[in-house]
Amino acid sequence: MAKYKHILFFDQIGIEAIGKVGGKNASLGEMYNQLNPIGISIPNGFAITAEAYRIFRKTNSLEKPLEDLLFSLDTKKYSNLSSIGEKARNLILSATIPDEIRDEIHLAYQSLSEQCGINNLDVAVRSSATSEDLPTASFAGQMQSFLNISGAAQLLDAVHRCFVSLFTDRAIKYRHDMGFAKLDIAISVGVQQMVRSDKAAAGVAFTIDPDSGFENTIIINSCWGLGENIVQGTVTPDEWMVFKPTLENPELNPILKRQCGRKEFTMIYSEKSGSESSENTIVNTDTSLEKQNQFSLNDKEVVQLSQWCYKIEKHYKKAMDIEWAKDGLNNQLYIVQARPETVHGKANKQVREIYKLKEKGILLTQGIALGDKIASGKARILNSPQEGHLLQTGEIIVTDLTNPDWDPIMKRASAIITNKGGRTSHAAIVARELGTVAVVGCGNATSTIKNGQEITVSCAEGTAGNIYDGQLKWEITEQDFSKLEMPKTDPMLILADPERAFELSHYPNQGVGLMRMEFAISNTIKIHPLALCEPEKITDENIVAEIAALTKGYEDPKIYFVDKLAEAVSIVAAAFYPKDVIVRMSDFKSNEYANLIGGKYYEPDEENPMIGFRGASRYYSDFYRKGFALECEAMKKVRNEMGLHNVKLMIPFCRTFEEGENVLNEMAKNGLVQGVNGLEVYVMIEIPSNVLMADEYAKLFDGFSIGSNDLTQLTLGLDRDSALVSYLFDEENPAIKYLIKETIRVAKRFEIKVGLCGQAPSDIPEFAKFLVNEGIDSISFNPDALIKGIENILEAEKKTKRKILM
Repeated sequence: MAKYKHILFFDQIGIEAIGKVGGKNASLGEMYNQLNPIGISIPNGFAITAEAYRIFRKTNSLEKPLEDLLFSLDTKKYSNLSSIGEKARNLILSATIPDEIRDEIHLAYQSLSEQCGINNLDVAVRSSATSEDLPTASFAGQMQSFLNISGAAQLLDAVHRCFVSLFTDRAIKYRHDMGFAKLDIAISVGVQQMVRSDKAAAGVAFTIDPDSGFENTIIINSCWGLGENIVQGTVTPDEWMVFKPTLENPELNPILKRQCGRKEFTMIYSEKSGSESSENTIVNTDTSLEKQNQFSLNDKEVVQLSQWCYKIEKHYKKAMDIEWAKDGLNNQLYIVQARPETVHGKANKQVREIYKLKEKGILLTQGIALGDKIASGKARILNSPQEGHLLQTGEIIVTDLTNPDWDPIMKRASAIITNKGGRTSHAAIVARELGTVAVVGCGNATSTIKNGQEITVSCAEGTAGNIYDGQLKWEITEQDFSKLEMPKTDPMLILADPERAFELSHYPNQGVGLMRMEFAISNTIKIHPLALCEPEKITDENIVAEIAALTKGYEDPKIYFVDKLAEAVSIVAAAFYPKDVIVRMSDFKSNEYANLIGGKYYEPDEENPMIGFRGASRYYSDFYRKGFALECEAMKKVRNEMGLHNVKLMIPFCRTFEEGENVLNEMAKNGLVQGVNGLEVYVMIEIPSNVLMADEYAKLFDGFSIGSNDLTQLTLGLDRDSALVSYLFDEENPAIKYLIKETIRVAKRFEIKVGLCGQAPSDIPEFAKFLVNEGIDSISFNPDALIKGIENILEAEKKTKRKILM
């Protein structure tokens, strides 16, 4: 190889060369040398050094004019940024690349073409600043890249334009924002064999969840054609979520979730013009409907790409932001860039936010506060979920009472206010799960609050939730719980929405004591399972069309149900892996099932669904057996195919131990055999009969989970959704405490696990003390109540210890 003063080929570059060739090129060289040998495909190339740029600047006497221009920049309001940037770019553009540098670029390009066996090789030309891709600052997207460059003339023009891009408006401002404002920042240019992704696909990958900072997953985005469409945000890409701990086991499927994006455009190369200019070689075309509905990578390619990304992360010992491309000529995958991930996941997730109002307002109404946050916005009075389209994102729902039909609407609201309901009503439960501010049981909210009125909803003033006129000011302080001591009694989470799983995994916890399957069915699947098993019963063509649209791409619509449910559960299981995640099989009431798409064709009309055809009774019935089989198939996929054995299953509303036997037999018929692959099956203790016959249940099941809401309701004989009798709802009632105490006693005698799911242990310190004293194994809390609950458990354990010492 010829000797170069201003060129370094990738096989001459390591990560230590950032000062010479910038972060991007240093990373490419490092990967080419260290990772190519272990099977990761990195296209070959070379870097034009930063020193070459400095010589270019000096030879053309640009240093003083550029320094004067940057010195005159308004760094407070950036009022003259546009004119400064334009003048700087014109200075660079009017200059000439010195002959010695031009000659070396020409020679290196010829050498690279020969190494690749192609005359006038197509190359990608990318800017690489000497301060970019550092652990504290990523210059990604701040400077330009040029693709499909062919021939020495186009290459020299592209290099020149890379020099110019050091002074784009956004690059100038970004350097000031990041503290790299001085002129001594130089630019290197990478020249790399072009991957023909215009004939296949390309995209990006993160080795950390970019929203939550969850470290055990790889997120891959992909589109047809060049990956610039993803970088620029012009398409909705395909997305895969891959689980690292099972990635290297060839017998397991590590793909947690796949989502087919619209991929609206496909960026391709236009015909070569033969011009020396490096511009106008790319066009963005509309993607055909057929290709929009296809995944741009298959599962095998996703796994291969994920394995490469994982190896890259382990090599650099940090989370990485990676660009990849698939060559449509040879159908091979390549890594084309990798940089440290610097934007996401840096926030300390182990922080509790404490809200406090800074001013007083006119009190409009009040009810039961959920959580401890504050929200403000425009009130939107809705009479039914059918009016949900009237709600603008960020507005506050004001309504009479909610049910599962409201779930998708509630996710768009900044707060929820209801006339009816207690602290265990639907609105209360969903608001806690979503982390949404809510006040329930106001009685008169829809009459005292006007539609469109600006209001403030405060749950930060104790157990009463207050609604004030106008948008009041408040402050938020943070409490770090990273050093919060973990109690001996396991604190676990109650969880429904898988979208919050990665975020909540950062909280102090010992797993998930209750994952509600219903949320995934109503929010993601949306279709009644029997409508997929027995579609011939549906006569409404609109419903048939709605089901067809949701199950598009599935030859067998039943697989849609299985896949979507498995995805929801696997995400939660992965988030808390290897801690236990106890998944409760579906516990819709018949009226709630009827609200699913197609549900009215299958569900009975019951007078009192709360104590009707629900839970265990459905699973072995001829009526619902086919639907339960789909639930079992999804759980089998999560545990056996994906290897997430931390998932335990739980049976709700099991009225008799004979029902328990029937359900376990039905599960076994569907391939879920208790004990196989460590499968444990728990039962909910939520009916007085469960406690009275607890010895029999203990012989059947591997654990008990006390559902204190239903147990209180059914023991005291009251409707927990009724505001009229909500004052009687009391988990501390002696009858309730007796039943809980007896349940724990039986579990201890049979040496099986026993936990409790409910709000009381966080709201009432004495109730937490009672549970700890009785020796309960775990207590599960809604996310907003977890920290307070842990504090109550710790205090109870200290008191118990002091009592023993005395």
